[in-house]
Amino acid sequence: GHLCLSTFSIRRIFLLSYSQFEGKTSFGMSVFNLSNAIMGSGILGLSYAMSNTGIVLFLILLTCIACLSCYSVHLLLRSAGVVGIRAYEQLGLRAFGHPGKIIAAIAITLHNIGAMSSYLFIVKYELPLVIQTFLGLTSSSEDWFMNGNYLIILVTVSIILPLALMRHLGYLGYTSGFSLSCMVFFLSAVSQNLELYHIFCWPHQHCTAKHSDEVTLLLELQTAYTIPILAFAFVCHPEVLPIYTELSNPTKRRMQNIGNVSILGMFIMYFFTATFGYLTFYGKGSTELLHTYSKVDPLDTLILCVRLAVLVAVTLTVPVVLFPIRRALLQLLFPGKPFNWLRHIAIAVSLLICVNLLVIFVPNIRDIFGFTGATTAPTLIFILPGLFYIRIIPTEREPLNSRPKIQALCFSALGFIFMTMSLTFIILDWTTGEKRSLGGH
Repeated sequence: GHLCLSTFSIRRIFLLSYSQFEGKTSFGMSVFNLSNAIMGSGILGLSYAMSNTGIVLFLILLTCIACLSCYSVHLLLRSAGVVGIRAYEQLGLRAFGHPGKIIAAIAITLHNIGAMSSYLFIVKYELPLVIQTFLGLTSSSEDWFMNGNYLIILVTVSIILPLALMRHLGYLGYTSGFSLSCMVFFLSAVSQNLELYHIFCWPHQHCTAKHSDEVTLLLELQTAYTIPILAFAFVCHPEVLPIYTELSNPTKRRMQNIGNVSILGMFIMYFFTATFGYLTFYGKGSTELLHTYSKVDPLDTLILCVRLAVLVAVTLTVPVVLFPIRRALLQLLFPGKPFNWLRHIAIAVSLLICVNLLVIFVPNIRDIFGFTGATTAPTLIFILPGLFYIRIIPTEREPLNSRPKIQALCFSALGFIFMTMSLTFIILDWTTGEKRSLGGH
Protein backbone atom coordinates (compact mmCIF):
# COMPACT_ATOMS: atom_id res chain seq x y z
CA GLY A 1 0.00 0.00 0.00
CA HIS A 2 2.86 2.37 0.78
CA LEU A 3 4.45 1.64 -2.61
CA CYS A 4 1.16 2.32 -4.42
CA LEU A 5 0.70 5.57 -2.49
CA SER A 6 4.27 6.62 -3.25
CA THR A 7 3.89 5.89 -6.95
CA PHE A 8 0.55 7.71 -7.04
CA SER A 9 2.05 10.72 -5.27
CA ILE A 10 4.98 10.91 -7.66
CA ARG A 11 2.68 10.66 -10.65
CA ARG A 12 0.41 13.36 -9.21
CA ILE A 13 3.36 15.69 -8.66
CA PHE A 14 4.47 15.34 -12.28
CA LEU A 15 0.94 15.68 -13.64
CA LEU A 16 0.54 18.93 -11.73
CA SER A 17 4.00 20.08 -12.79
CA TYR A 18 3.34 19.58 -16.49
CA SER A 19 -0.21 20.86 -16.39
CA GLN A 20 1.01 24.08 -14.79
CA PHE A 21 3.87 24.50 -17.27
CA GLU A 22 2.76 26.31 -20.39
CA GLY A 23 4.86 25.38 -23.39
CA LYS A 24 5.68 28.28 -25.69
CA THR A 25 7.97 26.74 -28.29
CA SER A 26 6.56 26.74 -31.82
CA PHE A 27 6.42 23.77 -34.18
CA GLY A 28 9.26 25.14 -36.30
CA MET A 29 11.56 25.87 -33.36
CA SER A 30 10.86 22.39 -31.98
CA VAL A 31 11.85 20.89 -35.34
CA PHE A 32 15.06 22.93 -35.26
CA ASN A 33 15.92 21.73 -31.75
CA LEU A 34 15.15 18.08 -32.43
CA SER A 35 16.94 18.13 -35.81
CA ASN A 36 19.94 19.73 -34.14
CA ALA A 37 19.85 17.03 -31.46
CA ILE A 38 19.83 14.35 -34.19
CA MET A 39 22.47 15.91 -36.36
CA GLY A 40 25.97 16.44 -35.14
CA SER A 41 29.41 15.00 -35.59
CA GLY A 42 27.88 11.69 -36.68
CA ILE A 43 27.32 13.19 -40.12
CA LEU A 44 31.09 13.30 -40.61
CA GLY A 45 31.41 9.53 -40.22
CA LEU A 46 28.75 8.54 -42.73
CA SER A 47 30.87 8.52 -45.89
CA TYR A 48 33.27 6.24 -44.01
CA ALA A 49 30.32 3.99 -43.15
CA MET A 50 29.23 3.95 -46.79
CA SER A 51 32.72 2.95 -47.90
CA ASN A 52 32.30 -0.20 -45.78
CA THR A 53 28.91 -1.18 -47.22
CA GLY A 54 28.46 0.35 -50.65
CA ILE A 55 25.72 2.80 -51.61
CA VAL A 56 22.80 0.36 -51.92
CA LEU A 57 23.28 -1.43 -48.60
CA PHE A 58 23.98 1.89 -46.88
CA LEU A 59 20.68 3.32 -48.16
CA ILE A 60 18.83 0.23 -46.93
CA LEU A 61 20.42 0.43 -43.48
CA LEU A 62 19.88 4.19 -43.26
CA THR A 63 16.21 3.79 -44.18
CA CYS A 64 15.71 1.04 -41.62
CA ILE A 65 17.35 3.00 -38.81
CA ALA A 66 15.31 6.12 -39.67
CA CYS A 67 12.00 4.21 -39.72
CA LEU A 68 12.85 2.45 -36.47
CA SER A 69 13.68 5.81 -34.89
CA CYS A 70 10.24 7.15 -35.87
CA TYR A 71 8.60 4.05 -34.40
CA SER A 72 10.62 4.49 -31.22
CA VAL A 73 9.38 8.07 -30.87
CA HIS A 74 5.85 6.71 -31.31
CA LEU A 75 6.36 4.23 -28.45
CA LEU A 76 7.72 6.94 -26.15
CA LEU A 77 4.84 9.31 -26.88
CA ARG A 78 2.24 6.58 -26.39
CA SER A 79 3.78 5.59 -23.06
CA ALA A 80 4.07 9.21 -21.93
CA GLY A 81 0.47 9.90 -22.93
CA VAL A 82 -0.94 7.07 -20.83
CA VAL A 83 0.67 8.14 -17.56
CA GLY A 84 0.91 11.88 -18.19
CA ILE A 85 4.70 11.89 -17.83
CA ARG A 86 7.07 13.72 -20.17
CA ALA A 87 10.41 12.69 -18.71
CA TYR A 88 12.37 9.68 -19.96
CA GLU A 89 13.64 8.81 -16.48
CA GLN A 90 10.15 8.97 -14.98
CA LEU A 91 8.92 6.54 -17.61
CA GLY A 92 11.63 4.22 -16.33
CA LEU A 93 10.36 4.74 -12.78
CA ARG A 94 6.79 4.09 -13.82
CA ALA A 95 7.72 0.94 -15.74
CA PHE A 96 10.32 -0.71 -13.48
CA GLY A 97 10.50 1.32 -10.30
CA HIS A 98 13.68 2.98 -9.09
CA PRO A 99 16.05 0.61 -11.01
CA GLY A 100 14.32 1.58 -14.26
CA LYS A 101 14.78 5.24 -13.47
CA ILE A 102 18.48 4.72 -12.73
CA ILE A 103 19.07 2.72 -15.92
CA ALA A 104 17.34 5.35 -18.07
CA ALA A 105 19.26 8.20 -16.43
CA ILE A 106 22.60 6.40 -16.84
CA ALA A 107 21.91 5.58 -20.50
CA ILE A 108 20.99 9.19 -21.28
CA THR A 109 23.98 10.54 -19.40
CA LEU A 110 26.53 8.22 -21.01
CA HIS A 111 25.16 8.63 -24.51
CA ASN A 112 24.92 12.39 -24.43
CA ILE A 113 28.34 12.71 -22.82
CA GLY A 114 29.66 10.62 -25.71
CA ALA A 115 27.88 12.92 -28.16
CA MET A 116 29.21 16.07 -26.51
CA SER A 117 32.69 14.57 -26.49
CA SER A 118 32.55 13.82 -30.20
CA TYR A 119 31.46 17.40 -30.95
CA LEU A 120 34.26 18.93 -28.90
CA PHE A 121 36.68 16.39 -30.37
CA ILE A 122 36.07 18.00 -33.76
CA VAL A 123 36.63 21.45 -32.28
CA LYS A 124 39.89 20.25 -30.76
CA TYR A 125 41.36 19.11 -34.07
CA GLU A 126 39.72 21.37 -36.64
CA LEU A 127 39.82 24.79 -34.97
CA PRO A 128 43.65 24.93 -34.81
CA LEU A 129 43.78 24.19 -38.54
CA VAL A 130 41.31 27.00 -39.27
CA ILE A 131 43.32 29.45 -37.15
CA GLN A 132 46.53 28.28 -38.77
CA THR A 133 45.13 28.95 -42.25
CA PHE A 134 43.66 32.35 -41.35
CA LEU A 135 46.88 33.57 -39.73
CA GLY A 136 49.21 31.94 -42.26
CA LEU A 137 51.10 30.02 -39.58
CA THR A 138 53.04 26.80 -39.95
CA SER A 139 51.92 23.54 -38.39
CA SER A 140 54.96 23.63 -36.13
CA SER A 141 53.79 26.82 -34.40
CA GLU A 142 53.84 26.51 -30.61
CA ASP A 143 51.50 29.41 -29.84
CA TRP A 144 48.85 28.63 -27.24
CA PHE A 145 46.00 29.27 -29.68
CA MET A 146 47.29 26.41 -31.84
CA ASN A 147 46.77 23.97 -28.99
CA GLY A 148 43.41 22.21 -29.37
CA ASN A 149 43.16 21.49 -25.65
CA TYR A 150 43.26 25.18 -24.81
CA LEU A 151 40.82 26.00 -27.59
CA ILE A 152 38.09 23.61 -26.45
CA ILE A 153 38.28 25.14 -22.98
CA LEU A 154 37.99 28.62 -24.48
CA VAL A 155 35.04 27.64 -26.70
CA THR A 156 33.34 25.92 -23.79
CA VAL A 157 33.61 28.89 -21.46
CA SER A 158 32.78 31.62 -23.99
CA ILE A 159 30.04 29.98 -26.11
CA ILE A 160 28.76 26.66 -24.78
CA LEU A 161 28.44 27.47 -21.09
CA PRO A 162 26.32 30.64 -21.50
CA LEU A 163 23.89 28.77 -23.78
CA ALA A 164 23.82 25.76 -21.44
CA LEU A 165 22.80 28.01 -18.54
CA MET A 166 19.49 28.97 -20.17
CA ARG A 167 16.55 27.70 -18.17
CA HIS A 168 14.44 26.30 -21.02
CA LEU A 169 15.46 24.25 -24.05
CA GLY A 170 13.05 26.16 -26.31
CA TYR A 171 15.27 29.25 -26.13
CA LEU A 172 17.92 27.40 -28.14
CA GLY A 173 15.66 27.15 -31.20
CA TYR A 174 17.38 30.11 -32.85
CA THR A 175 20.90 28.77 -32.35
CA SER A 176 19.70 25.35 -33.51
CA GLY A 177 18.33 26.90 -36.69
CA PHE A 178 21.65 28.62 -37.34
CA SER A 179 23.48 25.36 -36.62
CA LEU A 180 21.32 23.54 -39.18
CA SER A 181 21.97 26.24 -41.79
CA CYS A 182 25.71 25.71 -41.28
CA MET A 183 25.32 22.00 -41.93
CA VAL A 184 23.24 22.69 -45.05
CA PHE A 185 26.15 24.79 -46.28
CA PHE A 186 28.45 21.88 -45.42
CA LEU A 187 26.30 19.57 -47.56
CA SER A 188 26.30 21.97 -50.52
CA ALA A 189 30.06 22.38 -50.27
CA VAL A 190 30.62 18.62 -50.18
CA SER A 191 28.52 18.30 -53.34
CA GLN A 192 30.64 20.97 -55.04
CA ASN A 193 33.78 18.94 -54.35
CA LEU A 194 32.32 15.90 -56.10
CA GLU A 195 34.03 15.82 -59.50
CA LEU A 196 31.80 14.96 -62.42
CA TYR A 197 34.62 12.82 -63.75
CA HIS A 198 34.13 10.49 -60.81
CA ILE A 199 30.41 10.19 -61.45
CA PHE A 200 30.69 9.29 -65.11
CA CYS A 201 33.92 7.27 -65.02
CA TRP A 202 33.33 5.36 -61.78
CA PRO A 203 30.97 2.70 -63.23
CA HIS A 204 33.49 1.75 -65.89
CA GLN A 205 36.64 1.84 -63.83
CA HIS A 206 35.40 0.68 -60.43
CA CYS A 207 32.09 -1.10 -60.82
CA THR A 208 33.38 -4.64 -61.36
CA ALA A 209 36.06 -4.43 -58.73
CA LYS A 210 33.79 -2.69 -56.28
CA HIS A 211 31.02 -5.26 -56.72
CA SER A 212 33.34 -8.10 -55.79
CA ASP A 213 35.00 -6.11 -53.02
CA GLU A 214 31.71 -5.19 -51.33
CA VAL A 215 31.02 -8.80 -50.39
CA THR A 216 34.44 -9.04 -48.82
CA LEU A 217 34.06 -5.70 -47.06
CA LEU A 218 30.87 -6.84 -45.41
CA LEU A 219 32.79 -9.62 -43.76
CA GLU A 220 35.54 -7.40 -42.42
CA LEU A 221 35.61 -6.30 -38.82
CA GLN A 222 35.72 -2.69 -39.95
CA THR A 223 32.12 -2.98 -41.12
CA ALA A 224 31.09 -3.54 -37.51
CA TYR A 225 31.25 0.23 -37.10
CA THR A 226 28.71 0.95 -39.83
CA ILE A 227 25.49 0.20 -37.95
CA PRO A 228 26.71 1.79 -34.67
CA ILE A 229 27.61 4.96 -36.59
CA LEU A 230 24.15 5.03 -38.17
CA ALA A 231 22.46 4.38 -34.84
CA PHE A 232 24.57 7.07 -33.17
CA ALA A 233 23.60 9.52 -35.92
CA PHE A 234 19.84 9.13 -35.31
CA VAL A 235 19.62 9.14 -31.52
CA CYS A 236 17.47 12.06 -30.36
CA HIS A 237 15.20 10.24 -27.95
CA PRO A 238 16.42 11.83 -24.69
CA GLU A 239 15.46 15.21 -26.20
CA VAL A 240 12.01 14.14 -27.46
CA LEU A 241 10.15 14.42 -24.16
CA PRO A 242 11.79 17.70 -23.01
CA ILE A 243 10.93 19.24 -26.40
CA TYR A 244 7.40 17.84 -26.06
CA THR A 245 7.10 19.48 -22.65
CA GLU A 246 7.99 22.93 -23.99
CA LEU A 247 5.89 22.62 -27.17
CA SER A 248 2.98 25.02 -27.59
CA ASN A 249 -0.39 23.26 -28.02
CA PRO A 250 1.21 19.88 -27.18
CA THR A 251 -0.45 16.75 -28.56
CA LYS A 252 1.01 13.34 -29.33
CA ARG A 253 0.26 13.77 -33.05
CA ARG A 254 1.89 17.20 -33.16
CA MET A 255 5.02 15.91 -31.43
CA GLN A 256 5.10 12.80 -33.63
CA ASN A 257 4.97 15.05 -36.70
CA ILE A 258 7.91 17.02 -35.31
CA GLY A 259 9.83 13.77 -34.89
CA ASN A 260 8.95 12.56 -38.39
CA VAL A 261 9.89 15.85 -40.06
CA SER A 262 13.17 16.07 -38.15
CA ILE A 263 14.18 12.47 -38.88
CA LEU A 264 13.20 12.77 -42.57
CA GLY A 265 15.22 15.96 -42.95
CA MET A 266 18.27 14.37 -41.37
CA PHE A 267 17.79 11.22 -43.45
CA ILE A 268 18.03 13.28 -46.64
CA MET A 269 21.02 15.25 -45.40
CA TYR A 270 22.81 12.13 -44.18
CA PHE A 271 22.35 10.23 -47.41
CA PHE A 272 23.55 13.01 -49.70
CA THR A 273 26.48 13.93 -47.47
CA ALA A 274 27.61 10.30 -47.29
CA THR A 275 27.13 9.75 -51.03
CA PHE A 276 28.99 12.89 -52.11
CA GLY A 277 31.84 12.23 -49.71
CA TYR A 278 32.06 8.59 -50.73
CA LEU A 279 31.99 9.24 -54.49
CA THR A 280 34.70 11.85 -54.07
CA PHE A 281 37.14 9.66 -52.15
CA TYR A 282 35.81 6.07 -52.44
CA GLY A 283 37.57 3.85 -49.94
CA LYS A 284 40.30 6.40 -49.24
CA GLY A 285 38.24 8.40 -46.78
CA SER A 286 38.94 8.39 -43.05
CA THR A 287 36.41 8.13 -40.26
CA GLU A 288 36.01 11.89 -40.18
CA LEU A 289 35.17 13.57 -43.50
CA LEU A 290 36.82 16.93 -42.76
CA HIS A 291 40.08 15.15 -42.09
CA THR A 292 39.82 13.55 -45.52
CA TYR A 293 39.26 16.88 -47.25
CA SER A 294 42.24 18.40 -45.45
CA LYS A 295 44.48 15.91 -47.24
CA VAL A 296 43.35 17.30 -50.59
CA ASP A 297 43.99 21.02 -50.09
CA PRO A 298 43.93 22.39 -46.55
CA LEU A 299 44.33 25.96 -47.84
CA ASP A 300 41.32 25.85 -50.18
CA THR A 301 38.92 28.69 -49.30
CA LEU A 302 35.79 26.56 -49.70
CA ILE A 303 37.18 23.81 -47.49
CA LEU A 304 38.15 26.43 -44.92
CA CYS A 305 34.59 27.78 -44.88
CA VAL A 306 33.25 24.23 -44.58
CA ARG A 307 35.46 23.62 -41.57
CA LEU A 308 34.25 26.81 -39.95
CA ALA A 309 30.59 25.98 -40.65
CA VAL A 310 30.92 22.52 -39.12
CA LEU A 311 32.74 23.95 -36.10
CA VAL A 312 29.90 26.42 -35.50
CA ALA A 313 27.28 23.69 -35.99
CA VAL A 314 28.75 21.16 -33.57
CA THR A 315 29.55 23.85 -31.00
CA LEU A 316 25.94 25.06 -30.96
CA THR A 317 24.69 21.47 -30.67
CA VAL A 318 26.46 20.83 -27.36
CA PRO A 319 24.05 22.90 -25.19
CA VAL A 320 21.04 21.12 -26.72
CA VAL A 321 22.53 17.74 -25.85
CA LEU A 322 23.47 18.88 -22.34
CA PHE A 323 19.87 19.67 -21.32
CA PRO A 324 18.67 16.01 -21.14
CA ILE A 325 21.74 15.02 -19.10
CA ARG A 326 21.08 17.74 -16.56
CA ARG A 327 17.42 16.80 -16.46
CA ALA A 328 18.30 13.12 -15.92
CA LEU A 329 20.67 13.98 -13.07
CA LEU A 330 18.08 16.26 -11.47
CA GLN A 331 15.47 13.50 -11.67
CA LEU A 332 17.93 11.03 -10.18
CA LEU A 333 19.50 13.15 -7.44
CA PHE A 334 16.83 15.76 -6.64
CA PRO A 335 13.42 14.26 -7.54
CA GLY A 336 10.44 16.50 -6.95
CA LYS A 337 12.62 19.52 -6.01
CA PRO A 338 11.68 22.95 -7.40
CA PHE A 339 13.95 24.72 -9.86
CA ASN A 340 17.13 26.02 -8.30
CA TRP A 341 19.63 28.17 -10.19
CA LEU A 342 22.58 26.96 -8.13
CA ARG A 343 21.90 23.30 -9.01
CA HIS A 344 21.15 24.27 -12.60
CA ILE A 345 24.51 26.02 -12.99
CA ALA A 346 26.57 23.55 -10.92
CA ILE A 347 25.46 20.53 -12.96
CA ALA A 348 26.17 22.28 -16.28
CA VAL A 349 29.64 23.37 -15.15
CA SER A 350 30.48 19.91 -13.77
CA LEU A 351 29.35 18.17 -16.97
CA LEU A 352 31.35 20.49 -19.20
CA ILE A 353 34.46 20.01 -17.07
CA CYS A 354 34.12 16.22 -17.32
CA VAL A 355 33.55 16.32 -21.08
CA ASN A 356 36.54 18.61 -21.62
CA LEU A 357 38.77 16.25 -19.66
CA LEU A 358 37.44 13.30 -21.62
CA VAL A 359 38.11 14.97 -24.97
CA ILE A 360 41.70 15.72 -24.02
CA PHE A 361 42.46 12.04 -23.41
CA VAL A 362 40.29 10.14 -25.98
CA PRO A 363 42.63 9.01 -28.79
CA ASN A 364 40.18 8.34 -31.61
CA ILE A 365 36.78 9.67 -32.62
CA ARG A 366 35.82 6.28 -34.06
CA ASP A 367 35.94 4.81 -30.57
CA ILE A 368 33.28 7.31 -29.46
CA PHE A 369 31.06 6.61 -32.46
CA GLY A 370 31.49 2.86 -32.28
CA PHE A 371 31.27 2.12 -28.58
CA THR A 372 28.57 4.67 -27.76
CA GLY A 373 26.52 3.66 -30.78
CA ALA A 374 26.82 0.00 -29.83
CA THR A 375 25.69 0.38 -26.21
CA THR A 376 23.64 3.42 -25.28
CA ALA A 377 22.16 4.04 -28.73
CA PRO A 378 20.32 0.69 -28.96
CA THR A 379 19.29 1.09 -25.32
CA LEU A 380 17.68 4.47 -25.96
CA ILE A 381 16.27 3.74 -29.44
CA PHE A 382 15.18 0.09 -29.15
CA ILE A 383 15.33 -1.54 -25.74
CA LEU A 384 13.89 0.98 -23.28
CA PRO A 385 11.06 2.43 -25.44
CA GLY A 386 9.82 -1.09 -26.24
CA LEU A 387 9.98 -2.24 -22.62
CA PHE A 388 8.37 0.97 -21.37
CA TYR A 389 5.48 0.46 -23.78
CA ILE A 390 4.94 -3.14 -22.69
CA ARG A 391 4.98 -2.27 -19.00
CA ILE A 392 3.09 1.03 -19.05
CA ILE A 393 0.23 0.42 -21.49
CA PRO A 394 -2.50 -1.30 -19.38
CA THR A 395 -3.11 -4.97 -20.17
CA GLU A 396 -6.85 -4.38 -20.21
CA ARG A 397 -6.31 -1.99 -23.10
CA GLU A 398 -3.65 -4.04 -24.90
CA PRO A 399 -3.01 -7.62 -23.68
CA LEU A 400 0.50 -9.00 -23.75
CA ASN A 401 -0.38 -11.11 -26.80
CA SER A 402 -1.74 -8.13 -28.73
CA ARG A 403 0.04 -7.12 -31.93
CA PRO A 404 1.32 -3.72 -30.65
CA LYS A 405 2.95 -5.28 -27.59
CA ILE A 406 4.42 -8.17 -29.59
CA GLN A 407 5.89 -5.59 -31.97
CA ALA A 408 7.29 -3.64 -29.04
CA LEU A 409 8.83 -6.84 -27.64
CA CYS A 410 10.44 -7.66 -30.99
CA PHE A 411 11.67 -4.08 -31.14
CA SER A 412 13.43 -4.43 -27.79
CA ALA A 413 14.83 -7.84 -28.76
CA LEU A 414 16.27 -6.29 -31.91
CA GLY A 415 18.07 -3.79 -29.72
CA PHE A 416 19.65 -6.56 -27.62
CA ILE A 417 20.74 -8.44 -30.75
CA PHE A 418 22.18 -5.31 -32.31
CA MET A 419 24.06 -4.41 -29.12
CA THR A 420 25.52 -7.90 -28.69
CA MET A 421 26.68 -8.26 -32.28
CA SER A 422 28.14 -4.77 -32.50
CA LEU A 423 30.03 -5.05 -29.22
CA THR A 424 31.39 -8.46 -30.21
CA PHE A 425 32.84 -7.22 -33.49
CA ILE A 426 34.13 -3.98 -32.00
CA ILE A 427 35.90 -5.80 -29.15
CA LEU A 428 37.44 -8.18 -31.70
CA ASP A 429 38.65 -5.18 -33.66
CA TRP A 430 40.16 -3.61 -30.56
CA THR A 431 41.91 -6.82 -29.50
CA THR A 432 43.33 -7.66 -32.93
CA GLY A 433 44.38 -4.08 -33.63
CA GLU A 434 44.04 -4.62 -37.37
CA LYS A 435 43.26 -1.74 -39.73
CA ARG A 436 43.55 0.79 -36.93
CA SER A 437 45.30 3.06 -39.40
CA LEU A 438 41.95 3.59 -41.07
CA GLY A 439 40.79 5.55 -38.07
CA GLY A 440 40.49 9.29 -38.11
CA HIS A 441 41.75 11.61 -35.42
